Amino acid sequence: MQKNGHALNEVIRMIYECKIPKDQMILSVDELKKAGFSYYKINQMVDEGTLEKLNKKYYENRLYLGEESDFYYVSAYAPNGVVCLMSAAIYYNLTTYRLDSIDVAIPRKAKISTMPDWPMLSIYYYANERFKLGIETINEGKNHFKIYDIEKTVVDIVFFREKIGIEETKEILVNYLKRKDRNINKLVKYAEMLKCGEIMKTYLEVLV
Repeated sequence: MQKNGHALNEVIRMIYECKIPKDQMILSVDELKKAGFSYYKINQMVDEGTLEKLNKKYYENRLYLGEESDFYYVSAYAPNGVVCLMSAAIYYNLTTYRLDSIDVAIPRKAKISTMPDWPMLSIYYYANERFKLGIETINEGKNHFKIYDIEKTVVDIVFFREKIGIEETKEILVNYLKRKDRNINKLVKYAEMLKCGEIMKTYLEVLV
C-alpha cells in the first residue's frame, strides 16, 4: 500500500511538472490558477520544492531551465518597477561598474509590501513625468522586465550625477557617444523635458 501511495505521488508530481512552463522563471498566482492549480496544489508544490514562494502573488519556478536574470525578479516585488540608473547602464554596456543591488524606479506614491533579501533592490521614487518617459519592455521568451531606454538612462544619470558620481557619469556619457545607434536629438529632447537640458548640452560640448 505504501509503494502504491508513493507511486501515486510520483505520478501527481510528474503531472504538475508537465503543466509548469520550463521557460518561465517567475510565475504569478493568476498564471498558476489558469494552468489549473488550486491554492492547495500550489502550496503542495512549494512543500515539494517545485515552487519557491516570493510573496503573496509570485513564485519562483524551480523547474526553470532557461538563462537566469536578476531583472526577472523586479516585477514580482515591484509590479510597476522599471530597471533604471546604473543597472540600466550595465544592461546597455555603458559602464564597467558592478552593483550589489538592482536600481528600480517606481512612481512616487507607490508602495512595496515585501522587499527581498536577494536580489537586493535599491528603490528610487520618480515623479510622474520622469517615471513614465522612455519605458521599454524586454521580452526574453516568457520572461520579461521593464527598463528605461538608453537615452532616458543617460539623462537620468546626468540628472542624478551627484549621487551616481561624476566619474561614473562621464564614463557612461563617453561610452554612449561611441555607439553607432546613439540618438543625440532624442537625448537632448529628454534632457530638456526633465529639466537638465543645459547641463546635458555642456557635457556634450566638452565630450563630442
